[in-house]
Amino acid sequence: MGKVHRFEDLVAWQKGKQLAIDIYRMTGRGALSRDFGLSGQMQRAAVSIPSNVAEGYERGTAPEFHHGLSNAKGSCAELRTQLYIAHEVGFVPQDAFVPLLAQAEEVARIIGALRSAVGEQRIWKRRGR
Repeated sequence: MGKVHRFEDLVAWQKGKQLAIDIYRMTGRGALSRDFGLSGQMQRAAVSIPSNVAEGYERGTAPEFHHGLSNAKGSCAELRTQLYIAHEVGFVPQDAFVPLLAQAEEVARIIGALRSAVGEQRIWKRRGR
């Protein structure tokens, strides 16, 4: 991993942001766009992922970064649950569901690995904190 100077350098944030964009695009189409409750909840969960990565990083301590990553990983699980529900009620077709679920799982894995590294202080020491 290259040097991290700002949260925008984190792959976890970059991929989380892209997932949020893709969720917004998907929730803006079809029957899901008319279910304001579920589509809004999916959008909030998706936006929460990179937001928590950024917030935790900017707080400037390893424990707070770890906490932000934990929250981001939880939001990934929330979003995956909502994707399953939206798919099973017919709002998200299979050809959209499969790649979005895979994308959310990848983001969760990346965040989980970063959280483990921060927990062991490896990443934070490189940052010079």
